[in-house]
Amino acid sequence: MSLHRGRSNASSTFLRTTVFRMKIGTKQDATRTNFPAARVARPWVSPNPGFSTLKVALVHDWLTGMRGGEKALETLCSLFPDAPLWTLVHVPGSVSKTIEARKIHTSFLQHLPFAKTKYRHYLPLFPMAAELTKVSAKDADVVISTSHAVAKAMVKKHAQGGPLHVCYIHTPMRYIWDRFDDYFGPEKVGRVASHLFFKPIAKLLQVYDLKTVNRVDVYCTNSHYVAERIRRIYHRDAEVIYGPGDVGVGASVVRRPEDWYLMVTAMVPYKRVDQAIVACSRLGRRLKIVGKGPEERRLKSLARETGASVEFLGFISDEELLACYGRAKGLLFPGVEDFGLVPVEAIAAGCPLIALAKGGAVDSMTSETAEFYEEESAEALQQAIVRFEAREFCDAELRRRAAEFTREQFSRRFAAVLQRALATRWEPQAACA
Repeated sequence: MSLHRGRSNASSTFLRTTVFRMKIGTKQDATRTNFPAARVARPWVSPNPGFSTLKVALVHDWLTGMRGGEKALETLCSLFPDAPLWTLVHVPGSVSKTIEARKIHTSFLQHLPFAKTKYRHYLPLFPMAAELTKVSAKDADVVISTSHAVAKAMVKKHAQGGPLHVCYIHTPMRYIWDRFDDYFGPEKVGRVASHLFFKPIAKLLQVYDLKTVNRVDVYCTNSHYVAERIRRIYHRDAEVIYGPGDVGVGASVVRRPEDWYLMVTAMVPYKRVDQAIVACSRLGRRLKIVGKGPEERRLKSLARETGASVEFLGFISDEELLACYGRAKGLLFPGVEDFGLVPVEAIAAGCPLIALAKGGAVDSMTSETAEFYEEESAEALQQAIVRFEAREFCDAELRRRAAEFTREQFSRRFAAVLQRALATRWEPQAACA
C-alpha cells in the first residue's frame, strides 16, 4: 500500500487535529488502556432479553469484498437481520446479500476520488472519518463492531455511558504495530518515505488507537494469538471465539488431488505469497493462486523472474474454489495469520496444509491436518513441501477437525458473550430511601 506524498502535510494535519481533540476530550477515553472506569448505569434492561427486542447497530471497517472478516460480519448480520451498519467505505455488490440487505451508513471517504478502489491510500484520514461516523445511544442500545482498523472507535461514549459496545476484533492495526515494515518499511516505500512520512503517521495512528481502546466494553477475538496481542498492546482481555467457516459445503467435495499446490489469499505483504512462489520455483512445482490485491503486479513479476509455474486465478466463484480444494495436492499457508478461515475451509474439503507454525494456524490446525514448519522463509517452506509429499493424511480426520469451526459455534458463543455483557452491564439500581 502506498500513499501519495503530495498529501502528506494535509493528511498529517488532519490526523494531528483529530488526536489533539481526543487528548482534551471526555473522560471515558482515558489515556490508560485498562478496563473502563465504572459509568453511570442506563435504565435497566432485562439480563435475558430476546435479541429481537434489542436495538442493535453493526460497525465494520469497510465493505469492499468477501474475506474472512466479512464472513464473521455476515454471521452477525444473520443474528441481527434488522441491524443497520456503519462503515467507512461501501462498494455496492461487493459483499453478500445478507450484508447488503440493510441500511448502510458510510463516511465522507465514500465520496473522495477513487475511494472505492484506493481507500487504503486515505489511511491518514481514517481517524477523522471514524470520529465523524460514530454510532450513538440514539442509534442503538448495543453496538457490535468487527474491527481490524478503526471500527472499534466508531462509537460515541459519554459520561452517562453510551451504548453497550462489543467488539469482535480481528487484530489491532497490524500495519502500525507488529507489521509496519511489511507495509511501510524502507524496502517497500524507500528509506526517506518510510522514516519521514509513514513512520510519523503510524505514530499518530498508534496514539489514536490507544486513546479509543476504552470505547469498547467487551473484546472478543478469533485466536489465542490475537488475544495475546490485544493484551500486550491494549492491556485488555479478549474472549476467544473462533471464526465462522463455510465448512458444511466442503462435505460434498470428492478429493482427486493433482500435481499442483494452491494458495487462497489477499495479495498483501504479510501473506508471504512471494515465499510460496520462490519455494515452488526451486522445487519445480506448479502453484495456483486465488485472490487479488496491491501486491499482484510485483508477485507476477517475481514469478516471471524465477521461472515459476504460477497461475493467477484472481477472484473465482465458491463452486470453483471448492473444485480447487478437491484437486490441489495441498494448500500453502506461509503467512502469520490472525486466525485464517481458508485453512479450515480447505480441510473441510479434505485438502491438507503446509503451514507456518505461528499465529492462528496453531489454533485451528493440528499435526494431523498440516505439515508445520518453524522458520518464516522460502527455504523452510521448500523443505516442508518435501516432507509433506512423503506422508499421507486421513481424509476423515481432516473433515472432523473442520467441523469444530462452524458458523453455528460462532453464533452460539457470540450470543453467550453478549448475554453475559447485557447481564452485567445494566443492573437494576437500589431505590432511593
